[in-house]
Amino acid sequence: MVQRVNFVLDHLLIESELESPVDEEGVHDSFSRLIAEQRDHGGASDAVELQQLQRQLHEEDPYDVASLSSPGHVFRDRRQGQRNVGREEDVNLGDSLLGERWSSATMRVLSSMPSRTIGRSRGAIISQYYNRTMQLRRRRQSRPAIRDFPHSARPSIRGYGIEVDTTDAEVSKRDRLVNNLQNLSVGDRIRMLRAMPLNLTEKRNLRQSTLHQGKNPISASHIPCCSQLKYYIIIGARQSWYSWLSFLHSLQLWQVPLKRVSGRFGTGVLSYFLFLKTLLFFNFFLFLVTGAFLVLPQAIHPPVLPAERRSFVGLELLTGAGYFSDTVMYYGYYCNYTLSSSCRDEDGGQNVSLSNGTRPDCTSKRLSYNMPLAYFSTIGVSFFITCIILVYSMSKSFGRSFRIDNSHSILAMKVLCSWDFKVIKKSSVKLMSENICTQVKELLAEVNHKHVKNTGCQKLWRMMVHGLAWAICIASTTACVLAIYYFSDKMHQNLQRSSRATQQPLLDEASLLALPVVVSLINLLLPGLFNLAAWMEDYDSPSVRTYVAIGRNLMLKVSVLGVLCYHWLGRVAADPNIKRTCWESFVGQELYRFLLVEFIFTLLDTLFGEFLWRLFSEKVLKRRRKPVFDIARNVLELIYGQTLAWLGVLFTPLLPAVQICKLLLLFYIKMSSVMMNCQAPRKPYRVSQMTTVFITLLCFPSFLGASVCVTYTMWSLTPSSSCGPFRELKTMFQAGKRWVEALEKDNPNLSVLARAHSYLVENPFFLFVGAGIFLVVIYFHSQVVDGQRKIIALLQEQIENEGEDKKFLITRLQSIHERRKTPAQRLTSQESR
Repeated sequence: MVQRVNFVLDHLLIESELESPVDEEGVHDSFSRLIAEQRDHGGASDAVELQQLQRQLHEEDPYDVASLSSPGHVFRDRRQGQRNVGREEDVNLGDSLLGERWSSATMRVLSSMPSRTIGRSRGAIISQYYNRTMQLRRRRQSRPAIRDFPHSARPSIRGYGIEVDTTDAEVSKRDRLVNNLQNLSVGDRIRMLRAMPLNLTEKRNLRQSTLHQGKNPISASHIPCCSQLKYYIIIGARQSWYSWLSFLHSLQLWQVPLKRVSGRFGTGVLSYFLFLKTLLFFNFFLFLVTGAFLVLPQAIHPPVLPAERRSFVGLELLTGAGYFSDTVMYYGYYCNYTLSSSCRDEDGGQNVSLSNGTRPDCTSKRLSYNMPLAYFSTIGVSFFITCIILVYSMSKSFGRSFRIDNSHSILAMKVLCSWDFKVIKKSSVKLMSENICTQVKELLAEVNHKHVKNTGCQKLWRMMVHGLAWAICIASTTACVLAIYYFSDKMHQNLQRSSRATQQPLLDEASLLALPVVVSLINLLLPGLFNLAAWMEDYDSPSVRTYVAIGRNLMLKVSVLGVLCYHWLGRVAADPNIKRTCWESFVGQELYRFLLVEFIFTLLDTLFGEFLWRLFSEKVLKRRRKPVFDIARNVLELIYGQTLAWLGVLFTPLLPAVQICKLLLLFYIKMSSVMMNCQAPRKPYRVSQMTTVFITLLCFPSFLGASVCVTYTMWSLTPSSSCGPFRELKTMFQAGKRWVEALEKDNPNLSVLARAHSYLVENPFFLFVGAGIFLVVIYFHSQVVDGQRKIIALLQEQIENEGEDKKFLITRLQSIHERRKTPAQRLTSQESR
């Protein structure tokens, strides 16, 4: 940005560090225009002197004139050649400018500059916005041209240099501004008042003056009844609308707790809870879709259950098996025929499943519901809509986080412009002050962050340490994944033996918890080893350490989920013993157990890792140091659980409801633990792109992997022949194909629909095309954002160059003026210094 140069003339004349309004286009211009305007406004002596100075430039050295007309090239060339010492030269130039004693001509030019006028003089501001109101009025109606007015009626900001405006002149300008504001529309008047760089008292006085002078002397009794009724209706509707907006704002979920977390712990911990809130909305959408189109129709028309149904013993809450196996929770409960209330009433509740998917006496009845087609379509459409929402959220997050963020400018805005004066409640004021204070600390840490230059030996040593840490993490992850692979194979063999001879069903059911417990234990302990490796690496930046921890935990979670998907879709789905019963329901029960056990281990980690460690540190170690919230591990646990939920929605339609309950409990437990047991990071840091990273990880490794597994199951695997809506079909995909064939058979005119289904749905080419379109959209959006960043960077460089141009022009003017002095004047000037 522009490095401001403050000229030490007199504290009564020039105030330093004053900013101009944002919208001053057309005001900052060249010195030639400034001379011309000074001549138009009567400053003849100043204009003549400046013109003589400019003429003398042409006479003395034409090459200097060329450099004066385009002074930025000197500094641009010097910046290109000496990039490392550019800022030091700026400081030296600023010091030389500060140390000069300026001539009267240079002082007049400086006092007439817009940056020295606007923002300091209230009269200058009023004159400037008087001109703007005149421009608005000219656009609204036909007005005489400005050249038709006398010079006295042409208000300008140029006359207000170092002189203080007289009271009469300021009052007259204020009256003219009030008069112009009255002639504007209500919307333009409000926008104009809002844009004025005045304090709230001045704006309020201007608004009251405008309303007071614009009041109609006619009393309310003379207003017609229809007009009064219209005004009352408009006022009531506006108040109702504002009340409704306030009510909607109050319905935002967890607004106050999130502000409290942001105020005490910063944006890093806040991003975890915001991500949890996002996952909650995704699961709520899935629950609404599956509940409305799968669970509710099947619950209204339940199938005939076996007589030897197992009773509820309580162990089902942990294993998900037993009593829950014959409920709408799992895939095996759903029927494979068309539901119809009239058919069910005629048969007395006896539903029969046929291989063609439709009962013969129900084909002509009303209110039919094809359950196989509904099951297939609901899962497919829900995944497609979730993909669209994820892509849109990711592209929007990219646009927000990868914009140009200048820490110095954001820090100035946060300090000067972030307070909301409408907040009057004491608790809200405290929350806002804590939030602003934490954000300022993060920005200051980013501004003061210095990149330490290491020597060659130090760089080699750090590379060796990083390589050793990554080798430890990769080796431990590989060992744990192999352990899970062989242990799952062992559990599968035990399951085959127990299915042949079931002597102790409760013990066999409890043994199913062994694999989820082992996997959850590895997911709990191995991130501790990753943190130890990060401590050994000793990262300078906390944000870099967080991103490295996210990468290592992601490597662990993806590897574990890959082994588990192979276990479920490779071993279990191909096992003939399980296949004769219902392998889809078994996989659904496995996913339920993994989700529940992972939640239990999260609670244990919160209890022992945060609460008991705080008590041990305070009571035994006599230290007030609390643990720091591990963002990487907790976020990857959320992504891991959400991947399990997406994998299980095909086999367990009510699994999103279980995930909703888990996330709700997890939010309040984690929130209480963070506020009680954790402390803010010792090094504050701002994570502007962390939410984008979370959404990206949720989209590509998590949702993409779950979509591939679900698509592979529906297109390639053979469903169970004794349960579920796709029994006696080769693949789940054939449900839609059979429905299209039946539709074409009933109505030959719909053969186009059958061909469209064969080309668009059965052909995987269009699936890849759709995925490619999504990737292209994301790519183009990222390129657009990158182009905007480059343009903003160029504009910032241009602003810096213009600042250098101003310094150069002022220095040249002063040097020319010094050359015009007589030797006696130069001697007097040197003695005065």
